[in-house]
Amino acid sequence: MQKAASDSGGTMAEIQLRKVNKRWGSFVGVDNFDLTIADQEFLVLLGPSGCGKTTTMRMIAGLEDATDGEIIIDGKVVNDLDPKDRDVAMVFQSYGLYPNMNVYENIRFPLKVRKVPEAEHDERVRRASAMVELDDFLHRKPAELSGGQRQRVALARAIVREPNVFLMDEPLSNLDAKLRVSTRAQIKNLSHELKVTTVYVTHDQIEAMTLADRVVVMKQGKVQQVGTPTDIYDHPANTFVASFIGSPAMNLMEGELRAGTFTGDNVSISGLTGPDGPVTLGFRAEDAALATDGAGQITAPIYTIELLGDATMLTVRAGRQLVSVKAHKEFRAAIGDMVSFTVPVPICHLFDQQSGMRIDQQPGMRVAAT
Repeated sequence: MQKAASDSGGTMAEIQLRKVNKRWGSFVGVDNFDLTIADQEFLVLLGPSGCGKTTTMRMIAGLEDATDGEIIIDGKVVNDLDPKDRDVAMVFQSYGLYPNMNVYENIRFPLKVRKVPEAEHDERVRRASAMVELDDFLHRKPAELSGGQRQRVALARAIVREPNVFLMDEPLSNLDAKLRVSTRAQIKNLSHELKVTTVYVTHDQIEAMTLADRVVVMKQGKVQQVGTPTDIYDHPANTFVASFIGSPAMNLMEGELRAGTFTGDNVSISGLTGPDGPVTLGFRAEDAALATDGAGQITAPIYTIELLGDATMLTVRAGRQLVSVKAHKEFRAAIGDMVSFTVPVPICHLFDQQSGMRIDQQPGMRVAAT
């Protein structure tokens, strides 16, 4: 659907992927991807290596041809358009800077290629540079910059284009942990300032949770779930999503449900609703609570203790399974000590043991279907 121009005068870009497939011979890289990305939305494609997220982005960019389906940007089918004609700007994991050019010329380069009038160059370069705080480095060559500074040059080079769509492929994965946090904040702020439709690829669920308006979780070429970070965290559609989102991942315990009571290794929880038979119970570490009287629903020996500063993370061995529980920061115990904790029914998730799909709980609970 064609969109009206925004208040700032620029065009708007809704992206539609209609039943898009990518195959190489018998190998299916992306399977029936069907999604509309709203104008100005920050959408994150999330999943492990090889799940199809980068291939999906490359098809939007025109760097890969879709085997089937339509890719529509701003109301126009772009399947047959060259990348340069799609009005998208890409930021890659590798910075792709020209080593013989200084920062100013690297940022300016897309304007020269696209034959933007030279009178506009300086203002646009300096505006893009200011957005990523590079004004003091414009005279330097890439070799004189840190990894974080080089990534900011790559961001500025994308910004200067003033494209309809930003595509970012693992842009933070070469940075150390501290730089990743600060650059992530910068990308979040830029997204707010620029208001440009952005598709961002990552395998890092913390990046996805902190940056996205919506997250698409992928596995083996298939979309597993689409939703806001809160939706996906609170209501995972299956055990794959539950185990992929969250740090630590959701605890998943196999057992039996009989007349509303779940029993498994070292665990018994009553008051649940679901069909009798084998199920997987899920709950998050922060939702369980230590039982000081030792009369919790799970009692097991401590496997390891991690002091996080703001909390203490316990891992216990419940039969064959390791289960994480977050305790208060003053909690101290030794490996091997028995601990007991409670898991309130409203925060329990039930999954089918065969398919891994979510089993709905009673209406009105936090785990109700989305």
